Amino acid sequence: MADPRNFFWLFFSLKGRAGRAAYFLAGLFVLIVQMFFFYRVGMEVEGSPASQAWAGAFLVAVLVATWCNFALTAKRFHDFGKPTGYAAISLVAGFILVVVLSLIKGEDGPNRYGPGPDIAI
Repeated sequence: MADPRNFFWLFFSLKGRAGRAAYFLAGLFVLIVQMFFFYRVGMEVEGSPASQAWAGAFLVAVLVATWCNFALTAKRFHDFGKPTGYAAISLVAGFILVVVLSLIKGEDGPNRYGPGPDIAI
């Protein structure tokens, strides 16, 4: 069983590096969680208390997902040797940036942000 601290680090920490596979799969997971809440909002009768509750949960999911995507992107940029500030691009470029960062290989070996990712494809 994976250590829960690794999941917290992956989705919420701005330190370290993430390889292409981890970045892509973690980003896909975040997207699936958001889409679940979006789906639930659509399944309820518009204006009902349940619809409003799911809409609130969706809003929270979007806010948490925004941070998770920022943290994932920061770690991915660290793999290129770039600072955390570059992750702000993800707030604007979104999907296009995910595709690009999932395809481009990072620096080999350690850099100032830490050792290379455990899994490198």
